[in-house]
Amino acid sequence: MHFNVSHRTRRRRLVVTVRLAVRLILASVLLAALPPTAPVAAAPPVAAGAEEPGWTGPLSTRGRYIVDADGQRFKLRSGNWHGASGTWNGSGDTADNANHHAGENSGRIPLGLDRAPLATIVAGFRELGLNSVRLPFSNEMVRDARPVTDAAVAANPGLRESTPLQVYDRVIAELTGAGLAVILNNHTNTTRWCCAVDGNERWNTSQSVQQWEDDWVFMARRYRDDPRVVGADLYNEVRRTILDDPNWGRGGAHDWFAAAQRAGDRILAEANPNLLIIVEGINWTGIPVDGFPHERPTLRPVRTLSHTLITSGKLVYAAHFYDYTGPNHSGATGTGETTDPRYRDLSPADLAAVVHRDALFVAGEAGGHFTAPVWISEFGVDANAAEGSSQRAWFENFVDLLVRADADFAYWPAVGWAESGNEWGLLFFDAAGRRSGVLDGPDWRSGAWQRLVTAPSRQGYVAPVPYRDMLSPDHGDFIASATMRARPDWDSGARKAACPDGQRLIGLSHTGNRGLCTDVSRPITWNAHQVVTDERHVSRDWASGYTKLQCPAASVLVGYAVRGAAVSSALCATTITGVTDAGRTVWFDRGDNRPAGAPGGDFADGHYKGQCADDEYVAGIAYTARLLSARTPDALFCRRLP
Repeated sequence: MHFNVSHRTRRRRLVVTVRLAVRLILASVLLAALPPTAPVAAAPPVAAGAEEPGWTGPLSTRGRYIVDADGQRFKLRSGNWHGASGTWNGSGDTADNANHHAGENSGRIPLGLDRAPLATIVAGFRELGLNSVRLPFSNEMVRDARPVTDAAVAANPGLRESTPLQVYDRVIAELTGAGLAVILNNHTNTTRWCCAVDGNERWNTSQSVQQWEDDWVFMARRYRDDPRVVGADLYNEVRRTILDDPNWGRGGAHDWFAAAQRAGDRILAEANPNLLIIVEGINWTGIPVDGFPHERPTLRPVRTLSHTLITSGKLVYAAHFYDYTGPNHSGATGTGETTDPRYRDLSPADLAAVVHRDALFVAGEAGGHFTAPVWISEFGVDANAAEGSSQRAWFENFVDLLVRADADFAYWPAVGWAESGNEWGLLFFDAAGRRSGVLDGPDWRSGAWQRLVTAPSRQGYVAPVPYRDMLSPDHGDFIASATMRARPDWDSGARKAACPDGQRLIGLSHTGNRGLCTDVSRPITWNAHQVVTDERHVSRDWASGYTKLQCPAASVLVGYAVRGAAVSSALCATTITGVTDAGRTVWFDRGDNRPAGAPGGDFADGHYKGQCADDEYVAGIAYTARLLSARTPDALFCRRLP
């Protein structure tokens, strides 16, 4: 959340939300879904100098690190340049600055273009030590054909008569032309301030899922020729509506895990295979009132259910932290405030423990199915915080935490109006275009900011690491193989799961339908595949009394299908040569049977699991077909990689 205004005003709207939730009064009418008009289709300019020395796009991931095209570590040192996602508070005349957050009217475009030339603002980002910008937009902006007002671009007359999307194009071209990476951030459905019960709680609150996904495909295609547009931050601060919580993997229209999976795969498959796909954790569930369950799950669910995209090395997770919120505190003051501690109430040790538990473990624990870079894509503090205050102490402690963790980060916000009284920005511009802020005079944040952007960090070449990815056909197909997505349905009516291309199946759960894939030891390449539904390829009885689905001798298991909980078929890829009939049986019907240390982590929480060794592959699955049995996997046939 980023209610970055004075203590008097910054929680006003959330307090209203809490009152509504407590009384269960449905008085808040969601903004109508936008009309299904086509997005503005003019081609954006391509940034000049997009391949200047320093780093080379696109970006990808290796374990916990983001790297550039040459494998060099690229740590995101970012700022949030907000405005195109909206600053209007949702009521009153949109032309009246008083009806905008903190009185700052962005004019539906990145804030500050009425006060300073675009190049001047971008140069300020470089002075701050940033190498990247998170650039929020709304879905409404994508189709907004109304030209911006002359007042909104007073300092940039060349932008007059442009639509908001065309201004967004020019901003991206200026940023990337200056050598900065840009992460597209779908911040809101509608062009208004975020983040309460405002019609923007979920990706599909004020619009259809189809519209949301189609807009992402459109935006990803629009900038695919600029290698410094590097990421797609899928949606901001997914949270509760008045009555409904989002969930992570439980299915239905509120399943953020599944929605992010679908959108990310569509972006990579249909629009731009080079983008990082950035998935934020769940920001809030429950009613923030003592006695009712409520929490900020953030990235905790990732430990037991992580994403597996069709393009490996493209997944980044993100989380937000502010002093006035907490792991169980919404940030409200007065009416609706709970007794839960805020982050600023925690000791440095407790703060570090909570942030690790809720977010940084994803990057800090190597070799898990969930291991990925974590981007703290919003944090910030009020520059008006009093000397000796808990806000100041929190910011110093949080910066120290980011430095110790060598964490990727993005400060909120990068730009503000000097006279608004909103002192959260890094750079402020007054009506005459004069700049102030963390670089330009007394600002207690300056020391911590310089410590953060100049801190020693891992640099240079990062060696590739093996992938360990989970399959979760819990509610439908989970086909992470681009090859199989392009081929006909191999088991119609069943829920199918397939490893990403280059990986092989190495583990299965007894119940729960989960699988674990890897390319450890070596990746595999294949073109031909075979679907096995009977025992015709079984050469010896490696699971006596059990039904066995075994791949042909030259094949490795890369997928499976289930009907309900029952095994339906095995997907075998022709890839192995020099295989003998030797192998071993791994049973897991009565307990876990995984290698020492359980490499890859718990890919089926609460279920028995079986897993081959890292130098093996799965050649077959066994299950019992006895009367009344569930026909779930009981054993794996593991063979040594030649």
